[in-house]
Amino acid sequence: MPIEAANKNPESALQMPEQKFRWSNLTLKKLDWYVIGKFMSTFFFAIMILAVISCVIDYSEKVDNFVSKKVPTAEIAMYYADFVPHITALLFPLFLFISTIFFTSKLAYKSEIIAMLAAGVSFPRLMRPYLVGGGALCLGSLIANHYLIPMANKDRVRFEDTYINENNYVSAGDNIHLGISKNVYIYMQSFNNASRQGSHFTLERFQGTLLKEKLMADWIVYDTVKKSWHLSNVVIRTNDTASEQIRHIASMDEKYPFLPVDLIKNEAIKEGLTTPQLNRFIANEQLKGRENLNAFFVEKERRSAQPFAALILTIIGVCIASKKIRGGSGFHLALGIVISAVYIMFLQTGTTFATKSNLSPFLSVWIPNMVFAGVAWGLYRRQVR
Repeated sequence: MPIEAANKNPESALQMPEQKFRWSNLTLKKLDWYVIGKFMSTFFFAIMILAVISCVIDYSEKVDNFVSKKVPTAEIAMYYADFVPHITALLFPLFLFISTIFFTSKLAYKSEIIAMLAAGVSFPRLMRPYLVGGGALCLGSLIANHYLIPMANKDRVRFEDTYINENNYVSAGDNIHLGISKNVYIYMQSFNNASRQGSHFTLERFQGTLLKEKLMADWIVYDTVKKSWHLSNVVIRTNDTASEQIRHIASMDEKYPFLPVDLIKNEAIKEGLTTPQLNRFIANEQLKGRENLNAFFVEKERRSAQPFAALILTIIGVCIASKKIRGGSGFHLALGIVISAVYIMFLQTGTTFATKSNLSPFLSVWIPNMVFAGVAWGLYRRQVR
């Protein structure tokens, strides 16, 4: 600025030049690509190592079933090809968190982060590559959770039902209620899937709020040849508002629109349904009068909450591992494992309350994210103040 102009307007000489927004400020620089490269390589290396360890542990638990059932090697290989996406998706937030702590701690131990900050890079600017890399991984996880992982889980669940869990579905439980059509409902005191036999069967037909017919049988058995249900010691009560009739029948065969498989509470099926399929399944089960579908609602909410949890844990990981401290990476990793354990405890407690009590499935899944989002915000503010 000329001296004459400065003398005429002294205040203008003290004004800072106006900062204009430039799209180029949002482009990734060499520093960003360097951090993202470290981020991605560490993350995928951790996934590879932990996936191999998980497969070895799972195989050691199931090898007796594989040998006794003479499972073909090709089917075992396909099972573990589907198992890897399952375990990766299940532990994705922890993989991302531990990877972030590990390589960030290495950068801090080598004084690379100190050099970045000394060169004028602010901590919010340092967070950019972490948010870009973590955001990209979390977006991929979000899509995979809703559509891709369930497709792999479908074959995995079918394999486990065939060779591992076939004896776990002998009993469908007690006090079974089911709606088989709009105005027809059934009840069984108990049902055994191995013998396809149920006890104290009741069928009720309604017309609006009026009970038109009530059928009661001591025993009901599914005939796989005739594809019908055989009822024993039957009592039928009919009501036409003017009079009531009672009939006793020793035995009878009826074709009802439900099968033994409809009476089995196999909650593992939720893992093999894409989110649109899961929504339709929940709607159909609600029409049938199925009670306590919270496990399915929790699964639906978990698919969206999990990627956000991974991003929150990434921010926490950067905040706690970016400082060079005595103890180095070992202390950071130990702290990361403790935080991971606390997160899993929060998530598992919420899931248990949702499935066993009346806690909202939405809150049970998102409360850990809310708590850890507060922790992430506190740690971040501590870094930038």
